[in-house]
Amino acid sequence: MPKLKNISKISSWSKVLAEPLLIAGPCSAESEEQVMQTAIAIAKQNKVKVFRSGIWKPRTRPGNFEGVGEQGLQWLQQVKKETGLLTTVEVANPEHIELAVKYNIDILWVGARTTSNPFSVQKLADSLKGYDKPVMVKNPINPDIQLWVGALERFFKAGIHKLAAIHRGFYPFEATSLRNIPKWEIPIELKSMCHSLPIICDPSHISGNTEFIPEIAQKAMDLNMNGLMIETHINPTAALSDMNQQLTPKQLDDLLDKLIIRSISVKNNDFISVLESLRDKIDSIDQQLLELLSQRMDIVEEIGKYKSKNEVTILQLRRWEKIINTRLKQGKKLGLSEEFIKKLLQLVHKESIQKQTEVMNKIAATKKNKNK
Repeated sequence: MPKLKNISKISSWSKVLAEPLLIAGPCSAESEEQVMQTAIAIAKQNKVKVFRSGIWKPRTRPGNFEGVGEQGLQWLQQVKKETGLLTTVEVANPEHIELAVKYNIDILWVGARTTSNPFSVQKLADSLKGYDKPVMVKNPINPDIQLWVGALERFFKAGIHKLAAIHRGFYPFEATSLRNIPKWEIPIELKSMCHSLPIICDPSHISGNTEFIPEIAQKAMDLNMNGLMIETHINPTAALSDMNQQLTPKQLDDLLDKLIIRSISVKNNDFISVLESLRDKIDSIDQQLLELLSQRMDIVEEIGKYKSKNEVTILQLRRWEKIINTRLKQGKKLGLSEEFIKKLLQLVHKESIQKQTEVMNKIAATKKNKNK
């Protein structure tokens, strides 16, 4: 997997702004009054640095509100003039970029649907050559980190070094309480691939409902995300799109007041000493875990040889069901969650099947060669 080694300038633009970088504004610009009232209310709080609003709205089916278009950019110009907030809009084609540049929009973002299409991303990257606009790239609809990385790389190769990623969750196959599944491990992996890449969390699209936004926002901060993009509307009940996931400016203010921003590290020697001691214990336990797993695989290999000798199938369903049932009970007694135990056992079982398959194939190949 690529490490994005050469994107050293990627975070320079965000350092100008205080972290966490807070972005807020309505899902869609609907009227000049709605945009201005929302922006003024947000600006009064003196917490948000960037005002967001959808000008062109990609909808799943035609006939729904699809944005006001160019006139909305004029409203954003006025927002910047009256409040001092920076502005950001979603762009999905070269024409959008041309208009956003014309109206001096400060930051552009690429939506999840667009990120999912490399052809579209490349067109946007080509159109941005020569511009010094920060670009934020939302994750693709499906949990494909390579697609996300690829989109960022296309912009970087086009000379756009002021980049950020936006984590907005991934489309679930089945209905869940959240609109999109967070799958936090994916933005964490992206961060590990490029430490300097700012990652902004979009708790509005993950939640789909204002009830869950504070929890998701706090989780993002606890996982060291670099900022939040929160949909905020002066009157969400009258919103023309995504009314259920938009906070009022007052609700936004309350959320930000309660948000706990934790430090990455501290200089307190006592804290460091205790933390290092606990980490040493974890390192020791991890080493034992690895040794035990290695011993388990040695036994699995012996079982594979024995099964091959007696021409017995690899998968023994009753044995597997017994393992699941007994280990779940044992894990529960030890305070481990059922979901964790299941995932762990499935990974170990998958590796065991692979190990036995290799053993049997090797034995079969040896027999075949002897019989020639």
